Amino acid sequence: MKRTFVVSSIGAAGLCALLLVPMQGCTNLDETPPSAITPGNFFHTEGEVLASLAGVYAQLRGTVDDYYNVSEISTDEMVVPTRGQDWNDNGRWLENHQQRWTANSPFALADLNGAWNTLYAGVERANGLLDGIAKSSQAIPNAAVMEAEARTLRAFYYYQLMDLFGGVPLATVSPIGAPDTAITPRARVSRDSLFKFIESELLAARAVLPVKWDAGFSGRVTKGAVDALLASMYINAGVFTKDAAGAGGINATAYNSCTGIQVAGPLDACQAALNRVDSILNSSALYALADTFSKNFRPDNASSPENIFVIKFADEAGLGLNFVMRALHYNQFTPGPWNGFSALGQAYNAYDPLDKRRKEILEGPQVNVETGAPAKDRAGNPLVFTASIANVAQATEGEGTRIYKWSADPKHVNQDNGNDFAWFRLAEMLLIKAEAELNGATGTSTPLALVKQVRARAFTVDTLTTVTVPVILRERLFELIGEGKRRQDLVRFGLYTAPFEFKGTATEDFKVLMPIPQSQMDANPLMTQNPGYGS
Repeated sequence: MKRTFVVSSIGAAGLCALLLVPMQGCTNLDETPPSAITPGNFFHTEGEVLASLAGVYAQLRGTVDDYYNVSEISTDEMVVPTRGQDWNDNGRWLENHQQRWTANSPFALADLNGAWNTLYAGVERANGLLDGIAKSSQAIPNAAVMEAEARTLRAFYYYQLMDLFGGVPLATVSPIGAPDTAITPRARVSRDSLFKFIESELLAARAVLPVKWDAGFSGRVTKGAVDALLASMYINAGVFTKDAAGAGGINATAYNSCTGIQVAGPLDACQAALNRVDSILNSSALYALADTFSKNFRPDNASSPENIFVIKFADEAGLGLNFVMRALHYNQFTPGPWNGFSALGQAYNAYDPLDKRRKEILEGPQVNVETGAPAKDRAGNPLVFTASIANVAQATEGEGTRIYKWSADPKHVNQDNGNDFAWFRLAEMLLIKAEAELNGATGTSTPLALVKQVRARAFTVDTLTTVTVPVILRERLFELIGEGKRRQDLVRFGLYTAPFEFKGTATEDFKVLMPIPQSQMDANPLMTQNPGYGS
């Protein structure tokens, strides 16, 4: 089993049990997860706190399911075509892609509700741990660091909730063993208030977190992870501090600059984003661009010096990454993948043919990725992936290119591969710094030099001579395709609701925010719906 940070403290069997806890959650956070730890009877030793902390980390794995799917499939980057009887699911995949959702539609009730519950389950686990530490009568070694980790992870779960839904109910107290006031329904806070809460939590945690962990503790958050999350928040401040589209709010059809928005310091948000990137770059050479692009994604990517905020996966049953299953054809891997997620032709064709990053997208004649033998479709014909999809509602087996960044793990157990997933990499930080400079922040390099630094491993000869804000968006597509960034980027750049390949007309401006799922509205009488989605 790939080593993770709690093995030495609670044993591999105990770790596996914690990582496999079912994901739960609800609007008012009054359900107790099966793994919940009662503060009064558990936290007496460092190992017990670590066991609880493992559960907070484990919930990160759920963020590459529903949240990831919304962030990719609702954009011009990825689509899940209907292929015969496969991938219909009451139409929710194409509803997602074409932005046809309502608060009570199949996509909202499955994917949005799933994202909401997963993220709030992470919040609840963090709250339980923090309450347990606060109420413990024991002097627990390293309690301050573990508390900082839990606060960082809780902030990350709220960051993704803020990204999808705007302001949401803010809970910082565990309902376990708490007075009734802790479990009553909560009204939503404003998005700006939530932004400030996340920011303050991260700044407080950063002061305590280490710069790095020993190799045996890979995956635990660091000062660099906090800096990366703050850099992302600050570059998106033009969106994340506003509750809706329209006058004075999010501009759905033009760039939303971070310029002029004040954050902690006080600082202009663009300058704050740049400063956080510089903090990472100046971290005693801890981080560096990997010498090859693929090193960031392959099964041994735990060794990549580029990955900053990482979700740990393992080639163990129930603990692995399943991206190969989502994208590959039924006959390219064992067990048979699901032949679903495809890159849009317009995304694939946007690449310069000389861009080496395009090689991570499968197009043309295909092979079995384990044996190297030519792959066949179900009818026995050579399997060929095409960039074009003639009819996204009736696609054939081979239509659509496939993003294959996270290559198959030779040691995989069934569908579980040991590739880690990085929510933040150094390459993205360089692009954030370049964007901040284009928005007026003062830095030590130029936007062109920063972007060319990212592109250096992609081109033998790089002919790029000018960097503008649109160039940044284009480079983020090429560098970060399939990494769960595209929706956030398109909202910031004012292009999320614009037409694209399989969405023929622009959608309503209010769809820059997702609806609160109707099931959550029904569960909480104080909940209010986002504008445009009804009451």
